[in-house]
Amino acid sequence: CKSAVETQQQLLELGFRTCVIGGIAVQRWGEPRVTKDVDFTLLCGFGNERQIVSEILRHFDPRIKDAEEFAIHARVLLVEDSRGTPLDISLGALPYEENVIARATPWLAPESGSLITCSAEDLVVLKAFANRTQDVRDIEGVIIRQGTRLNRSLVLKELTPLVELKEEPEILDQLQALFENHND
Repeated sequence: CKSAVETQQQLLELGFRTCVIGGIAVQRWGEPRVTKDVDFTLLCGFGNERQIVSEILRHFDPRIKDAEEFAIHARVLLVEDSRGTPLDISLGALPYEENVIARATPWLAPESGSLITCSAEDLVVLKAFANRTQDVRDIEGVIIRQGTRLNRSLVLKELTPLVELKEEPEILDQLQALFENHND
C-alpha cells in the first residue's frame, strides 16, 4: 500500500484527478487479499492522452517497450514506481469514469497512509465489467462484507450500459446471481 500512497500523491501533485481501483480497493471494501500491482483510474478525457502519458512517463519507468503507444491505443499506461511496483494507470474519459472519480473517497490504509479509492459500488462495477475469475471472487467478498450498505441499484444502473456496450449481457446475469446468493 505504501507504493499506492506515494504514487497517488505524485499523481495528485502533478494535477491529475485519480483514484485507486483494483486489489488495493478490495482491501478496503471486500475480502483483503495480496496484490502485486496498483491500479488507478486517472481522468484524461479524449484527445490529450499523449500529453498526459508523456508527463507520467517523466516520473515513472515504463514496464513495456512502446509504453506510450500501448497506452494511447489500450488506454492503460503500464509503468512502475521507484520500488519496482507495477502500476496500471487506466486513462479515464467516459462519463462513468468521471463518476468513479467523483464518488471516490479517502481511506486510511493500514500502516500506509491515506488513499483515495473508488466506492464499493464502483469497485463491483469495474470488477464485473472485467469479468475474470479473481474479479468474481472479489465481487463476492464486497457483497458479503458490505451487506446492505452496498447500493445494488446503483451498481446495476452503472453496469448495464457498460455491459451493453461490451455486448456481454451474461455479466449482469452473473452479478444478479451473486446478489441473490447473498441476499440480506
